[in-house]
Order: sequence, then C-alpha cells, then structure tokens
Amino acid sequence: MQGLEATYFRDTDRLYKVRFGNFATRDAARSRAESLRSQRVLEVYYLIAPESLPGSRLGDARAETGIRGSLISTAESYLGVPYRWGGTSAQTGFDCSGLTQSVYKLNGLSIPRTSREQYSRGSNVSRNNLRGGDLLFFSTSKGSTVNHVAVYVGNGIFIHAPSSGQVIRRDNLNSQVWSRQFVGARSYL
Repeated sequence: MQGLEATYFRDTDRLYKVRFGNFATRDAARSRAESLRSQRVLEVYYLIAPESLPGSRLGDARAETGIRGSLISTAESYLGVPYRWGGTSAQTGFDCSGLTQSVYKLNGLSIPRTSREQYSRGSNVSRNNLRGGDLLFFSTSKGSTVNHVAVYVGNGIFIHAPSSGQVIRRDNLNSQVWSRQFVGARSYL
C-alpha cells in the first residue's frame, strides 16, 4: 500500500481493518494518518490507544481468554486467502509465518517474522496443554527442523497457510501427516 507496511484484516471478500504502524505519541499517529488521507491513500482512520488492544491486557485471565478468541477470529478471517511464499498481506497472499505474524500484529502483539524465529521464542506448551491462539510448529521436509507454523484453534484444529497453490485453511493436528510432522508449540501470551 504505497510504501506502507500495512496489515489487512479480511472479512469475506472485503477488507475492513488496516493497521499500518506504531507511533510514540497520539499526535504522531494523527499526523501520519492526516498525511495519508491528504494523499488519498485512505478516507477514514481511527486512532487506537495501545492500552485498548487485546494484547495489552495480558495477565488478567478474562483478557487472556479474550485475546485468544480474538487471535482465532483474526486467523479465521483469512480462510481462503492464497498462499504466497514470503507473503504478508491478505491482498497478495501469506506464507505460514506471514499469516501468524499478521494475526498477532492485528491484536497488538509483536512476534518474529519466520517460523524458526517464532519457534525459538515464546513459552513452550505441551501438546496436552494447547489453548486457542497458541502457535504450532512442524517440520514438513526431511532434514529440516522447524519450517512451518500454524495458529491453534482448539479440539485438534489449526489454521495455516499450507503451501504454494493452496489457500489458508483448517487442518487437524491428529491427522497422520500433521501428527508425524509436529515439532512443538509455543505461547506468546
């Protein structure tokens, strides 16, 4: 989007939420938004205070339940978007870690870009203790450690950007293929 690193939140066939940055002050955010509006990059904007984002309320058990649900809803909003290697956008497509990074970013949480980096950080979660919004990691090729990541939904189901020629979809961790390729899980909450 005209040189902006923007994150799009998809709702069926139309986009309705764009997050395009973090700013040190409300005035800096307003100034940037007004500049974009004067350039006709956007028509309407809303400034969101960091403390109003779901990710800012971690530590409160009710907020954690809320952020987990919000992560799942955000991931579900991208179902059907095409896979694109290196992709980080609903407009052009996502790769697996571009999807997970965008899902977290739209909920006020910053995580690394690649699946390996995402796996190396966060808190380890055992397979028996998975919760919605946790990240699942896989090794999908021989000789590789981690090279794929997905968002856990619950009941063995996860959402991911599988591979070239496919779209973001749900799959089951308990299937023979995914269970065999599962490496571990991490929580950033």
